[in-house]
Amino acid sequence: MKRHNYKAITTILPIIFSGWLMYSCSLDMEPENMTPLSEALNTPANLEAALISVYANLRSADHYGRDMFAKADALADVTLATNNSGRFVAENRNDAGAHFSTGFWENSYFSIGEINRILAQIEKGVNGATPEQLRRWEGESKFLRALYLFDLVKVYAYIPTAIFQEGLVDQGGVPMPLSPVYDLENVLFGQDPRATIEQNYDQIILDLKDAIDLLEESERPVPQFASTAAAYALLSRVALYKGDWEMVVTASTAALSLPVGQLVFGMNYINGWKNPVNPESIFEVRFHDNSESLGSTFSLQSAFTTLLDVNEKNRLGGWGDLIPSPKILEAFGLSQLQTGNPASNNNNWDVTRNLDIRANLFTTGSNQRPNGRQIECVKFLGKNGFNYGDNIPVIRKSEMLLNRMEANFHLGKETEAFNEFVAFKIIKGLSPSILTGEELLEDILNERLKEFAFEGQRFFDLKRYGRAIDKSDYLGPDAIVPFEDFRILAPIPSGVVENNRNINQNRGY
Repeated sequence: MKRHNYKAITTILPIIFSGWLMYSCSLDMEPENMTPLSEALNTPANLEAALISVYANLRSADHYGRDMFAKADALADVTLATNNSGRFVAENRNDAGAHFSTGFWENSYFSIGEINRILAQIEKGVNGATPEQLRRWEGESKFLRALYLFDLVKVYAYIPTAIFQEGLVDQGGVPMPLSPVYDLENVLFGQDPRATIEQNYDQIILDLKDAIDLLEESERPVPQFASTAAAYALLSRVALYKGDWEMVVTASTAALSLPVGQLVFGMNYINGWKNPVNPESIFEVRFHDNSESLGSTFSLQSAFTTLLDVNEKNRLGGWGDLIPSPKILEAFGLSQLQTGNPASNNNNWDVTRNLDIRANLFTTGSNQRPNGRQIECVKFLGKNGFNYGDNIPVIRKSEMLLNRMEANFHLGKETEAFNEFVAFKIIKGLSPSILTGEELLEDILNERLKEFAFEGQRFFDLKRYGRAIDKSDYLGPDAIVPFEDFRILAPIPSGVVENNRNINQNRGY
């Protein structure tokens, strides 16, 4: 008999299927007067609402609302945990089991389940819907399914460019449900096995190529929704992880050419982080109003800074749980600088900075938390006009440049890679050195470290190159996680392993 994870049930049931289903004491019964799952999507309004709910699920603190950036950088060598609130300390030490949460797995698979039902309904038809609506819904759905599946496989499985296999028989990709499920038993306790990593990536790429075709003439060309540009941009990132360098160049170039997001330079780049919608965003997760704020416990703003306002640093805000590691401090020439008296006034403190324009995204925080005044990242700081609910740029234009130059290097087009590298360094305020071979690759990866600090990419960059996570310079000589260490992969939630007879746990857990 299967052992059901009832904690997961009570977490998921109240929100099942866009809020239309109500909590029921029995999984075998639907509440009285409730529209069956198989019929609930057969109007344009209901299908649109279901799709919007899938976008909204990305706001979860377990996903882009916090952990996809904060936990990923805590696991990598980007941040140091302050222990102001106790959050992220275990992840920063890379303790066994301290990784992405059960909520991340549940939120992702719940959302994929919603998407599969939406796609099935589109195939059957939606009463009163136009062909353009059907194409747009299908294109957005396939983009979102690709995004959720890609996030899952990069967390719970190895990346195609670096797969550790020695002596292992139980590794693989992640389950890949692609068919609609309408009964609650299977919604919560599916029996899908782990697909192979190759199968996961093939499906992700197929969905993105379909999305590109479907959205070409029926998209919403704004970064809060899937678009042709967003599908190309995500395809660029997926191809980078797959090591398909030609596809990276093609997809990056297409994403750069399309009018969703724009490259911005100098202080316009810094000011872009103060806008509700970052001008570089090709796709971002939207927080519409204060009711969607994640608050001082679960938000990115609270995780990264103690401030509410950089112009009034004595107003205490978040917890500042994660601050720049020595690697980031050195990269931007950051150190605390007293600018006036008295020293007890937080407004009399700032930081030294080098010429890198991105150094302006860091300043000193408040002295009112247990670990005192620290240097903090202020990429997320109430840009929407309310606290703890910033829109979150998932993919930006700058990434397309970095993806393309890295791919060109691997294609042997070192001149093209170097020329783009020089141009990129200049727009960030830096004078590039003449580099060739592996030195050029290392500096490209170093630019990625700086560009995406506090945006959650470093952990996966190290993982896709099969490199160790080295924090020995600030956490001690034992703070090195070799690529071969089981802690590189997240544990599959124990309830999933208990309830799904076809799935194997990652090694070491």
